[in-house]
Amino acid sequence: MKILAIASAGGHWVQLLRLKPAFEGHELIFVSTKTSFKETVKGHKFYSIPDASRWNKLKLIYSLICVFKIVFRSKPNIIITTGAAPGLMGIIAGKVIGAKTIWIDSIANVENLSMSGQIATSIADKSYTQWPDLSNSKVTFNGNVLS
Repeated sequence: MKILAIASAGGHWVQLLRLKPAFEGHELIFVSTKTSFKETVKGHKFYSIPDASRWNKLKLIYSLICVFKIVFRSKPNIIITTGAAPGLMGIIAGKVIGAKTIWIDSIANVENLSMSGQIATSIADKSYTQWPDLSNSKVTFNGNVLS
């Protein structure tokens, strides 16, 4: 099974790395917004994409194109993300190629799902929150990544 794991820098990346043992025995490809993160996933393919947010639309579009290229070339069976914008882009690209998609909203989102998480919940095959109070019929609580 080929798994593409994608997240932006900071806590999103840290939480994604905490999931790495769950993917043992599978081909794992990482995507993030910092080239230096390649060192944290030695032995796995790693792609760097431009960081972008809703505040810079042109950069956001360029980043989306980069994510689509990676997804179309690597053809993963599963795409998993802990957010934010790059993860949402990965979920969208995954749906286009027919991959299974999993969104795990950041533990930092205590009172509400993130904006990307709210969008991803309507697209992803599975969506998870790390807070029991945020679970509902579309979003599952199954513990947290950071403990």
